[in-house]
Amino acid sequence: MTYKEYIITAKTSLRVARESSPRLIWKFIYNFGWQSVTNMNRFEKRQKEDKPFFPAFVMISVTETCNLACSGCWVSKGGKQSLSMQQLEGIIESGKKKGSYFFGILGGEPLMYKGLLEVLERHPECYFQLFTNGTLLTEELAMRLKKVGNITPLISIEGLEEESDARRGKNDVFDRTLAGVRACHKAKLIFGASASICKSNYNDLVNRSYIELLAKEGVHYLWYYIYRPVGSDPHPENALDKEQIREFRRFIVEQRKDAPLFLIETYWDDKGNAICPAATGMSHHISPSGAVEFCPPLQMAKDFINEDASNLAGLFENSTFLADLRKMTAETSRGCILLENPQKLAEFLEKHQATDTTSRGTVLKEYKEMTSLAGHNMEGEEIPEQSVFYKLAKKKYFFGFGAYG
Repeated sequence: MTYKEYIITAKTSLRVARESSPRLIWKFIYNFGWQSVTNMNRFEKRQKEDKPFFPAFVMISVTETCNLACSGCWVSKGGKQSLSMQQLEGIIESGKKKGSYFFGILGGEPLMYKGLLEVLERHPECYFQLFTNGTLLTEELAMRLKKVGNITPLISIEGLEEESDARRGKNDVFDRTLAGVRACHKAKLIFGASASICKSNYNDLVNRSYIELLAKEGVHYLWYYIYRPVGSDPHPENALDKEQIREFRRFIVEQRKDAPLFLIETYWDDKGNAICPAATGMSHHISPSGAVEFCPPLQMAKDFINEDASNLAGLFENSTFLADLRKMTAETSRGCILLENPQKLAEFLEKHQATDTTSRGTVLKEYKEMTSLAGHNMEGEEIPEQSVFYKLAKKKYFFGFGAYG
């Protein structure tokens, strides 16, 4: 690491430490940092030794219910499916038995799931990333999250004022979300912002000014995604083209050298090779219906947890559907099969007689009607990491775990 990179990384780390509660910093360092490193080592060993499969991290969508109606979202608008509290407890317990203590909590809007914080509070040795639109994050709730201590809110911001309202189906969404950001900052939480980048929000969100705005508001990390037009209102015309994705990758690599917050994405390894976390087995998803899914936007499955999720480990170990899907996607592309080859995906799902796991029941039809779009696989035009810090992190944890041969 160069002296300049060391100073930048140290300054960003010090800002997080200065702006966050000491108790939360310790929880982050041990619950997330140390235990995640240990867990990844266990996962890597299981993969190398061909031991029974269990993903390194489990993403959990607790409910379909949401207070917004965003275009391009895979969650069924008006959907009411939710996991029971007993199932949520069981999923977490199953992960702990396998040495996995980090979970992503999604929705719908997870803050509309009654009893969520009570469940997470019962697992103080775990760490939870809460994917939220932020509009329900009041100062009172932020202080409750601080008391629980093992939750990092990840607040979705899909554009500035005009774009947020257009994309999310409500008025004043940006200001309401920003109020949630400020509530987290006031409560001294460790928290981040996320953005699903598409054509209509690219100019708003992919620039240095936006990064500095978030840092000024106290955001500690920014997680960038690439927009995937799925669901009942997909808007494929809003998806990035190949050149925009290349430009997006170049922007992230450049900004990582001196950004005032941490920039996260899970699309590329240290050399710039594309990665699909689900294809590597690093992460899979439990839907509000109890389905064990490949990833959150791929809403068809063959395996379902029981009433207390006590069968989850067995499902992961014995699911030929998930194993075949990991193999097929890795052999098809290093990128996102939903974007690049939805027809092949639909054929696979139909052949395996997979079940639609949503309230709307039209997922297979949606996939059949999708057209191929640009993905993040840039074979022959890879853009390697330039920051030594990120290069080392990616080299350790984003190398495919043998999925790509």
